[in-house]
Amino acid sequence: MATKEPVVKKTKRKRDGMPIYARIALDIANRIENGELLEGKRLSGRSLMSSEYGVSPETIRRAFSLLEELEVVKVQQNRGVFVLSKENARKYLARHGSRDENRALLARMQELIEIHENVERELFEITRKLVHSAERFTASNPFYTYESTVSATSDCVGKTLGLLSFWQKTKATVIAIRREGSIILSPGPDFVIAALDVFVLVGAQSTRHAVEALIQ
Repeated sequence: MATKEPVVKKTKRKRDGMPIYARIALDIANRIENGELLEGKRLSGRSLMSSEYGVSPETIRRAFSLLEELEVVKVQQNRGVFVLSKENARKYLARHGSRDENRALLARMQELIEIHENVERELFEITRKLVHSAERFTASNPFYTYESTVSATSDCVGKTLGLLSFWQKTKATVIAIRREGSIILSPGPDFVIAALDVFVLVGAQSTRHAVEALIQ
C-alpha cells in the first residue's frame, strides 16, 4: 500500500515578504541580546514555543535552524535547544535586523501611499458632489460653481494665482484645482499654474467670461 507524502504547509508570510520563521528567529535573537534569555539557558520545546508564537512546531524548528547557523543557539539531539552566544545574537541582529527594518519601512510607505490615494479619491468625489449640487441650484443662486481648463499655450502657465491677481481680475474664487487625477483644495496665492489644470470656481455667472479670457 502506497504511503501518502506528508503535506508540507507553506509558511505564512508578512506583507513585506519576510517569512514568519525568520521573524521569530529575529525575536529570539533580540531576547538573547537584551538578556531575557541567558547563555546556557535551555529554551522551551518546539511544541511550547509554537503555542507561544501561534505557529507550527516546524516553523519553530526552521527559526532555530537559522540561529544555529550563526551559533546563536545549539540544538542538541534529545536534550533541546540551548542559548550559545549573546555576542552572536548581536551579530545576527546586525546582519538581519536592518534588512527587516527596511522592509517594514517599505511596507509602511506602501500603506501610506494607499491611504493618500484613498483620501484623494474621496476628496474628488466630495468636490464632484459639491459641483453637482451647486449646479442644481444655479437658477436660485446669484453665485454658481463651474469649471475652466487652462490651455497648453496659456500665458498663465508657470505663474502663480497671486502674480496674476486672479481674483481682482475675474472676481471668481478658485475653490479647487484638478490636476492629473488629484484634487488640490483651496489653492493659495502662491499656487503655480500648470497646463491643463482644471479650475473649479465659484462666482457670479458673469465671471466665467473673465476667467476664460485670463486663462485661455
